[in-house]
Amino acid sequence: MAPLDKTHGIFFDAPGGPDVLKWREIPLPPPGPGAAQIIHRAIGVNFIDTYHRAGAYPLPLPSGLGLEAAGYVSKVGAGVKEFKAGDRVAYTAGPVGAYAEAANVPESHLISLPDDISEEHAAAIMLKGLTAHFLIHQTFPLTDAHTVLLHAAAGGVGLLACQWAHHLGARVFGTVGSPDKAKLATAHGCAAAILYNEVDFVSEIKRLTSGAGVDVVYDSVGAATFMKSLDCLKKRGLLVSFGNASGPPPKLDLGLLATKGSLYVTRPTLFNHIDHPHALRQAAAALFDFIRQKNVKINIGQTYALKDAAQAHRDLETRKTSGSTLLIP
Repeated sequence: MAPLDKTHGIFFDAPGGPDVLKWREIPLPPPGPGAAQIIHRAIGVNFIDTYHRAGAYPLPLPSGLGLEAAGYVSKVGAGVKEFKAGDRVAYTAGPVGAYAEAANVPESHLISLPDDISEEHAAAIMLKGLTAHFLIHQTFPLTDAHTVLLHAAAGGVGLLACQWAHHLGARVFGTVGSPDKAKLATAHGCAAAILYNEVDFVSEIKRLTSGAGVDVVYDSVGAATFMKSLDCLKKRGLLVSFGNASGPPPKLDLGLLATKGSLYVTRPTLFNHIDHPHALRQAAAALFDFIRQKNVKINIGQTYALKDAAQAHRDLETRKTSGSTLLIP
């Protein structure tokens, strides 16, 4: 396909619910120096997109939406050395505006796709897979000596993290919202899936660990789980808060960490772990190798037409989705 001079996509003028998302046509200038025009074949939907839309993570408005997509290069700007027209690529660290048929993306953000990784799989796993990578290899490097609690274990990050942690030998417990999601989590390496709507997950973790608690809790839920997650930890355990699906966690009295067992808390982000092209491509290579070794099942739970991004957000926020969600231009 020839380079485009205009594109259609999803935009919003003010923060709010999914209804603020609008389908528009806009001009698409040629890529500037150091950038390439990417024709999108598949676009990843992530919880951070809902935070941007709702204003929890404010963007300059009006704005596009979305941080990751996969497709091919249609044109390169001056100075681009590593890519050419026709190359299959993905990106996952923005710029914001992936909910579109095409976008201009800095060369430093692009990842070359191996022949054995499809555009759909790349868009489904890049942000989620790289998030799982830094959580279990860098934030708290897991081994077969560790026990883990992973909230939202049947979500996009959750299913990948369950599989990776299980592959490393860690014992993984997860919280889920339905029996179907429990089956999905256990099929992807979760030793026990806890239905948080039916049982107290703190009591269940204590039972499963004979009262000891877990070494680390990975918590992307936020307000609804944060304080109880602390009660699931062993002495000197680590709570990794990496998302706010139910709202921001409450303010924390640091003295509480001492009384609960000299606990640790961290709030890492993917973007601080892939803020250099070398770090991004090294992490992507590790992810591709993990997939190539058939250690991971890529679960694309649902796809939507790009025009239906608002419905994708409704379903994501009401926990009707499982695995990864894609928009198809």
